[in-house]
Amino acid sequence: MPKQRTNMSGLQCLATENIWFDKQRYDEAEKRFYEGVNGPATQQQQVKTAQHQAKGRQQKRQHRNSSSHGGGDQELVSRMKSLELENHSLHKVVEDMRAVLHKLESRVAVLEKSPAAVPCAKAAPVKQVKVENGDDDDDDDIDLFGSDEEDEEAERLKQERLEAYAAKKAKKPAIIAKSSIILDVKPWDDETDMAELEKCVRTVQMDGLLWGASKLVPVGYGIKKLQINCVVEDDKVGTDILEEEITKFEDYIQSVDVAAFNKI
Repeated sequence: MPKQRTNMSGLQCLATENIWFDKQRYDEAEKRFYEGVNGPATQQQQVKTAQHQAKGRQQKRQHRNSSSHGGGDQELVSRMKSLELENHSLHKVVEDMRAVLHKLESRVAVLEKSPAAVPCAKAAPVKQVKVENGDDDDDDDIDLFGSDEEDEEAERLKQERLEAYAAKKAKKPAIIAKSSIILDVKPWDDETDMAELEKCVRTVQMDGLLWGASKLVPVGYGIKKLQINCVVEDDKVGTDILEEEITKFEDYIQSVDVAAFNKI
């Protein structure tokens, strides 16, 4: 039993080796090992030992060859699996491209079959003048281009319609554009008579101007300003003219400002 254990452990150790440079030294060491275990070897024992060593070497080579073949097979299997996956993905991409190409071909076919609608202007119908067949003597009496009397009649009707439209438009009342303006009229100081100042402002009269309500608004330091409302027609009265007329009363009025301007 000890001998068998030693042999098995030696084979296991040799199986893990990949390169064996000093084979003769190892053979001599192995021979001495067995002589030390079994005593001085006879010729028969030496033959058995050599056979046993040869058998061990053969088993080691078989084990090495089987391990190398097994690793190669696993690598080959893994590579084949990766190639199959890659091939499957390529097939999927090709199928997608074929589907897209088929859709494009169908769309092109539909576009080729249905021509683009081009709007065509309809020709105005040509009025045909029916000429009744009659005697050759009546051909000279037909006036294809009309007469001067018909032109004068059409012109007269056109003029009457224009005059009627102008009269109707004149009767319709025109819309007058008006605006509401609030003016700030400032005096010189707190001693100015504000009642007299307002009276002077209201004396400004012109066509399209209508004065409204007024009030006194404190400014500061006992000074008050006149805030007065008026309605004006835009075509007749402007703010520049209105300010110019009011500021003529220089004894009472220092300045005039437009506080608010609204269209009515």
